[in-house]
Amino acid sequence: MKKNVSLGSLAGMFGLIAFGAQAQFGTEAVELELIKVKDDLYVIHGAYVPGNVTALITNEGVILVDDDFDVDHDNLMKKLREVTNQPVKYVINTHFHNDHSGGNAKLKAEGTLAVASIAARTRMLAASPQDAVNITVEPRGAVYLGGKVAEIYYFGRGHTDGDVVVLFPHDNTLAAGDLFTHGEGLPQLVDHAGGGSAKEWTATLDKVLALDFETVVPGHGTVTNKQAVREARASSQRMSEVLTQMVKQNRSRADIEAVLRKEFGFQDFHIMMSLDGLINEMR
Repeated sequence: MKKNVSLGSLAGMFGLIAFGAQAQFGTEAVELELIKVKDDLYVIHGAYVPGNVTALITNEGVILVDDDFDVDHDNLMKKLREVTNQPVKYVINTHFHNDHSGGNAKLKAEGTLAVASIAARTRMLAASPQDAVNITVEPRGAVYLGGKVAEIYYFGRGHTDGDVVVLFPHDNTLAAGDLFTHGEGLPQLVDHAGGGSAKEWTATLDKVLALDFETVVPGHGTVTNKQAVREARASSQRMSEVLTQMVKQNRSRADIEAVLRKEFGFQDFHIMMSLDGLINEMR
């Protein structure tokens, strides 16, 4: 079993209020749900943590996007076996947090090739070397398998400095990772220690929105559509504008925290992880 969750790993967790409650995640397997998106595309969904895993099924194997914590590997594979007996040939990690890449070591031991951005691999090597990917792609790459393709795009900083999105053009579907989360208790969370940037996040989402897709699998939360990403982009821009103005006005830390809670849905965990970094970034 992987070691207990570190603060760096905690940056990938959402929707929880007490630090003590968060500490259990990554140490105990959680219940997962299988959701059909298209005939060949499924989401293996954790309510909050771990996040969503997307599975493209082909007649030559499976392409996964993200793979949860190490401790969730067996449950993840059981869910996948409900729809296919094909082996997992590739896993594409949207970023380095181990609620999205913690299953890499076990998958690699089974012959799976792991793919991510250069920055994500660098951070994996520092945080959890056994999970580091075999292959890096940047700014664009693709995995072809069984006559199908998963297109990989790196557009810049956001949640971390290594986020990628994965487009399944034949299914008109995007796996967005934590550049986009969807649902109550899932605000925009910047991992400054992981190279993330609130200021640059909006421009990154602009590039994501230029892709051709309609269905979206968020990093955490419920499957939705492109309009929800547009709304997240607008919220991202507004958050940067509001915080920049408040910092220029020398507003107190308490005032800024109150706005983040009231207008942008931040809870205790998100304040703990991002408040000081946001203030420093907006100076």
